Amino acid sequence: MSDKTTSTKPAKKTAGAFDIRNIIGSLLGLYGVILLLAGLFADKALDKTGGVNANLWTGIVLIVVSALFLGWARVKPIVVPDEVEKVGDDPTRPAPRRRSGGH
Repeated sequence: MSDKTTSTKPAKKTAGAFDIRNIIGSLLGLYGVILLLAGLFADKALDKTGGVNANLWTGIVLIVVSALFLGWARVKPIVVPDEVEKVGDDPTRPAPRRRSGGH
């Protein structure tokens, strides 16, 4: 038998649901589904769009872009560092002013 030493690395913390790509992808997906359903079941208004079902095609494109955003967030997640160095005070920032009024 061979003794294999396994190195256990602590799991990296990711931004998860708070990653802006997940939020944007979810909203685009929601709007895409709404437009897709409107393109399938609502008045198509083909005379206003030159014979193109604009809601249907826009909904499909939004769903594809949404999938790209969500896939991007899954493939390359934002890693949150365990510790962050505290930044010193900025000497170029003006000092806070005191309020007048005796409080």
